[in-house]
Amino acid sequence: MANRKIAIGAIAALALVGSGCSASDTDEQHHSDPNKSQTAYTSQPSPTPTVFKQKYLGDADGEAAIVEVNTAKQKRKFRASNVGISFEATDLADQRLDPAKSNLDDLLSSLGSPALRFGGNGLDRRTFWTSTGEKAEESQQTVVTPGDLRRLKKLVDDTGSKVTIGIPLGNYDPKRGADMAAHAVEILDDSLVGLAIGNEPNGYTVKDVPDGAVRDKGWTKDKYVQQLEAYAKVIHEKEPDAPIIGPDVYDGAWMDAFAGSNVKNKAAISQHWYQLYECDSGKIPGRGPQAENLINPLAKEAAKKNLSIGKAKADAADLPLWLEETGPTSCPGTNDTSLTNASALWAVDYSLNAARLGVERMAMHSMLGACRGGAPMSPICDPADKGERSRSFAVRPNMLGMRLLVPSIGGAFTKTAVEGGGNMSAYTVSKNDGTTLVTTVINANDAPDVGRNPTTLKMPDGFAVDKVSQIHGPSNNAKRSTRVIPANPLPQEVPFKGTNREIKTSSGPNGDELNIDLAGSSATVFIMSKS
Repeated sequence: MANRKIAIGAIAALALVGSGCSASDTDEQHHSDPNKSQTAYTSQPSPTPTVFKQKYLGDADGEAAIVEVNTAKQKRKFRASNVGISFEATDLADQRLDPAKSNLDDLLSSLGSPALRFGGNGLDRRTFWTSTGEKAEESQQTVVTPGDLRRLKKLVDDTGSKVTIGIPLGNYDPKRGADMAAHAVEILDDSLVGLAIGNEPNGYTVKDVPDGAVRDKGWTKDKYVQQLEAYAKVIHEKEPDAPIIGPDVYDGAWMDAFAGSNVKNKAAISQHWYQLYECDSGKIPGRGPQAENLINPLAKEAAKKNLSIGKAKADAADLPLWLEETGPTSCPGTNDTSLTNASALWAVDYSLNAARLGVERMAMHSMLGACRGGAPMSPICDPADKGERSRSFAVRPNMLGMRLLVPSIGGAFTKTAVEGGGNMSAYTVSKNDGTTLVTTVINANDAPDVGRNPTTLKMPDGFAVDKVSQIHGPSNNAKRSTRVIPANPLPQEVPFKGTNREIKTSSGPNGDELNIDLAGSSATVFIMSKS
């Protein structure tokens, strides 16, 4: 039964990039029937076979680009777990995790078999675990029970996902934490890959975190390790093989503290990092919460610098690096940035770049709250008015970007060189014993300024393009305007340098070539096979 559901999920994941339909994010759309499971995009299959066809904004040609693809495999891969969603721990109590009660399973399955994580600030401040029917100790806390974990098990079975669960450390109670951990191990079984004891313990004394500080000013890394070890000891008395991850922070010194602890069965170093975190900054380019900063080339350099900190700590501990909580921005109230086409382009580039840097598991932070007034960075949200609930969740542009990653899952990175093109980047993975190549090209040149970039895709000898898919928008800053062109074969003629001409495949020093204009403000996936 579980295998059948996973297969269905895989089909759903490919549907968006393999059928004749269009899609857009409509996160403020209100559905007429709240009990009917729907996605936030419309699907209108064509009555006849379709072909890949782009839309260009204006006639201006941008700088020409050459994208050269190599078949030599590198050691790092793009895993199913490199596409994932992080939820607040309080969402464990949401009945809509049940596949029978919402479309959440369908949305998650559109990402393949995504990594799932439950933690966030709500873990230590608003989550109360009980397996005996107790009432919450504080009025603002959400009660989580074994029944909630059993409902989660239905979801992970449907989506084929692996999950990590946070154990509350805010109110120090090792016995209660061990009880939650034991139930998680028993109920989730091999779907559970990690238990995180606490969330961002380096921020426990920060008062401006929602619901405030949970430790006094004397809180240190050493005290964290003492409490971490006390929890882990009781957990392992109940479940000796329980996998422990940590420390769920950005700070490298706290990673060292976790790695050097006496905790047994460490499964991973878990890092948190957000691309735009200087909430009061208006500097462009910079790290302030402006859409332009997401697709500036400096963003990739910042990601490399900061994720390399976690990778170095993980390597030193001989553990994998998991990016358990990440997203476009950690700043509150930045809905405009989250709704832009730039966030979709960023999600594609950032996810592939992180995997290439050595991140083995990544989860974009989300929550099941309202689209309007809820978490600004959330890829998934509820289109109902704030304070109300619907059974049909909606998606935002970054979720559409994440869907574009599905064809790359399971591939090993190869070297891809980009020459020219302005603000363009590209990644390639090799699949199916080297007979399939998937190249993703991100064209972050703003469409109003650069309608198209003449692009030459240099393929290895014997390869040809089978299908192409794309997300695009009228500009990088356009809101609620990201569109999807599903995977389809190329037509007999494709635009190149502003004019229609026959597809050109010529044998050159690197093999065959495809000359094609790529729309600005887009990300395009080329699926190639070897004849």
